[in-house]
Amino acid sequence: MRLSLNSYNMENETNKNEYVIDASGKRLGRVATEAASVLQGKNSPDFARNEIAPVTVKIENASKMDIPEHRKGDIYQSYSGYPGGRRTETLEHLGKRLGFAEVLRRTISGMLPKNKLRKPTLHNLKINE
Repeated sequence: MRLSLNSYNMENETNKNEYVIDASGKRLGRVATEAASVLQGKNSPDFARNEIAPVTVKIENASKMDIPEHRKGDIYQSYSGYPGGRRTETLEHLGKRLGFAEVLRRTISGMLPKNKLRKPTLHNLKINE
């Protein structure tokens, strides 16, 4: 039996669930772990490691997160690949410079698997300050 392209139903591809997290008063790590697990699809019964979950995660009130004083000195770093190309920055400075949405995005990115699905998975993350 042959299936033609017109008879194939692609409804599952277009249906995206929306998951909203209110970050006001919550800790950074708690919000990030919840978002990372939902982005991977671990909360759905049809979880597969090799597929991007059909879910969009929206995080609201990122600037109202509860970040304790001892965590504001945490270091976020990037490396350009050149000798002497390591750049370090504290959480507090990064939050002032690019906003706490970027702090949350980098934290969630660090919790996702380091493979080809990481970047497309992060496209399903929307953060509002």
